Amino acid sequence: MKRISPERKAATLAKLLPPYNMTVTAVAQMEGISEATLYNWRNQAKAEGKPVPGNSKNSEQWSTEARFAAIVETATLSEAEIAEYCRKKGLYPEQLIQWKQGFIQTEAPADKAALKQSQKENKALKKELVRKDKALAEAAAILVLRKKLTDYYGETDGED
Repeated sequence: MKRISPERKAATLAKLLPPYNMTVTAVAQMEGISEATLYNWRNQAKAEGKPVPGNSKNSEQWSTEARFAAIVETATLSEAEIAEYCRKKGLYPEQLIQWKQGFIQTEAPADKAALKQSQKENKALKKELVRKDKALAEAAAILVLRKKLTDYYGETDGED
C-alpha cells in the first residue's frame, strides 16, 4: 500500500472543487487513485469541517459547520483574498456576509416569547382540527348508514 503525501491529497481534492469541478471518476483516472479512495478523502474532509461542495451540494445546502468553517477561514482575509477564496469554493462574497450575519444575530427574549405563543396556538389548532375531522367522519358515517337503511326498508323517515 503506497502512502500519498498530504500535499498531493489536498491538490487532488482541490480538483473536485470549483473552479475545476471535476468528477471523481475523471480525477481518479487522471491521478491513478481509486474512486473509493477519493470518496473516502472527501468524506474525511467533510468530517473535519472543511467545506466540500464537490459532493453535488450547492453552497446553500452546506451544513452549518461548513458555513462556520468558511466564515472562520475568511475572517482575517482582505477583500481580494476573500474574492479568491469564494472563486475556489464556488461562493459569492455576499453569501459569506449573509452567513456571518446569521451567526451573529441573536434572538431577543420577545421573539422567543412570541415563538412559544405561536407554537402553543399551532398545537391547539391542530388538536381542534383532529377533533373536527373525527366529528365529520362520524357525521358522514351516520348519513351513509341512514341512506342504506332507507334503501333497505324502502321507507323514509318523517324527519327528512
